[in-house]
Amino acid sequence: MKRKTIQKEIVYNGIGLHKGENIKLKLIPAADGTGIIFKRVDLKDGKNEIILDINNTFDLTRGTNLRNEFGANIHTIEHFLSALYVYGITDLFVELDGNELPIGDGSAKPFVELLEKNGVKELESDVDEIVVREPLYVSHGDKHIVALPYEGYKITYSIKFEHTFLKSQVLEKEIDIENYKNEVAPARTFGFDYEVEYLKKNNLALGGTLENAIVVKKDGVLNPGGLRFEDEFVRHKMLDIIGDLKILNRPIKGHIIAVKAGHALDIEFAKQIQLNNL
Repeated sequence: MKRKTIQKEIVYNGIGLHKGENIKLKLIPAADGTGIIFKRVDLKDGKNEIILDINNTFDLTRGTNLRNEFGANIHTIEHFLSALYVYGITDLFVELDGNELPIGDGSAKPFVELLEKNGVKELESDVDEIVVREPLYVSHGDKHIVALPYEGYKITYSIKFEHTFLKSQVLEKEIDIENYKNEVAPARTFGFDYEVEYLKKNNLALGGTLENAIVVKKDGVLNPGGLRFEDEFVRHKMLDIIGDLKILNRPIKGHIIAVKAGHALDIEFAKQIQLNNL
């Protein structure tokens, strides 16, 4: 597989989920071998670039975040990375004037639309594929991720909540552009109604609305339009793990099975994959 960038500059404006501030996002084509580099244009030059690297991850409680050695950070990158993975983008400059990605509608759909509208450009070099040659796994309590050898990229995801409305969901998908674009990317992030007050008090989800997140109540969802898929919740978790494993910036050949995983376990698992593919 060849390395890829985008055909031309892309500008997108939107609200950040946690700070609630308007964020200007600019995507700039990068040369072969650059990797993915985030640049905080609101910070001092020379200390404001953050490389997409597993060693730069931090604070994985509610999203996937990066920080450089100078303390410059960027939050909630997983939806964006999810789209970059599926479209094979390996080299890109990402400029932002704030510390988080725009949340869009809470899914990866806005980023898919930007990439499809503006086009992807193939570069000269090959990118080394990660091939799962033997079973790998990480577990913490009832949370598990397993990788098995497989000719392609497939994800099986299972969620379980002790909730009156949202209980168990399981989904298995081959990860290719068509499946992702139509059946995974539109799935929105979600939270529970009883969390909202706590999040706001802790200066989180200040940009959250029913237009960019599903809010689950005891007998359904608060969103007037309802769900995009009956199992939208597990589809979003699949979207997240695709984005989190993009931290390795290499295509994966294998079958990933995740049970109740989250960002922290995803990144721990990415480290395990990396160790087995040096």
